[in-house]
Amino acid sequence: MSTAPQPTGRLAFAEMTAADLDDMAALLGDPEIMRFYPHPKSRAESLAWIELNRTRYRRDGFGLWTIRDRDTGAFVGDCGLTVQEIDGVPEVEVGYHVRTELQGRGYAAEAAGACRDHAVRTLGVRRLIAIIDPANIASQRVAEKIGLRHEKDSWYRDGTQEVRVYAAGFGSGQGGR
Repeated sequence: MSTAPQPTGRLAFAEMTAADLDDMAALLGDPEIMRFYPHPKSRAESLAWIELNRTRYRRDGFGLWTIRDRDTGAFVGDCGLTVQEIDGVPEVEVGYHVRTELQGRGYAAEAAGACRDHAVRTLGVRRLIAIIDPANIASQRVAEKIGLRHEKDSWYRDGTQEVRVYAAGFGSGQGGR
């Protein structure tokens, strides 16, 4: 199991479960949110996404977590850490998705910042990346807000998707990745 990041001023994090399927299917099935992915996810693919993250919790001690409004409990999106291979090197990536109607309110940067802090302080991660489609300017701004800088352009998804890699190093850490 994983330890989720500490709550922020507005957001709480929790491991995904099958009980989150309705929220996750709505999020990942939204064509606007998924426009930089190969396609919006079906309900079955959203369940597979949840199961993949549950596997990551067991294997890596982290994954993407649901994010909810601390006051109301309303589902905001997902955010977290995953191991991704870029240019043949496994890296810890911070990723985030926020419901379309809640975008532009700082939730992604708030959640991603909490995940960055969790990666460095709790997990001892020494380097964090974000893999972002070159056209996804909003996501690039989030990466920059949490201290990541454009490092290089590369290819992802078996060389089929051009991406920008944002990265930051965090000193010697605590013996982590």
